[in-house]
Amino acid sequence: MQIHGPSHVHGPQAISAPHRTQAASAAPSTGALHGADQLDISHEAQLISQTLDLPEIRSDRVAELRAQIAAGTYETSEKLEIAVGRLLDEISG
Repeated sequence: MQIHGPSHVHGPQAISAPHRTQAASAAPSTGALHGADQLDISHEAQLISQTLDLPEIRSDRVAELRAQIAAGTYETSEKLEIAVGRLLDEISG
């Protein structure tokens, strides 16, 4: 369709094929990538990703420990000695 101004419009016209075809020329390859894409992940996003890898909460174990704490049987002298020993090992390197 050709439009020549607001008052002179021609109707549809036949579509003709191109007179000659040209092969697409390949761009020379330099062997190196230019403008390669890069992805930067923030520290916060990495932390969130790590939390998804954590194991699920063992609600039966949590309930057992809460019951021991409520009954006063969770803290024993043996557990305290183990905790102090681990703390000293960590401090001494």
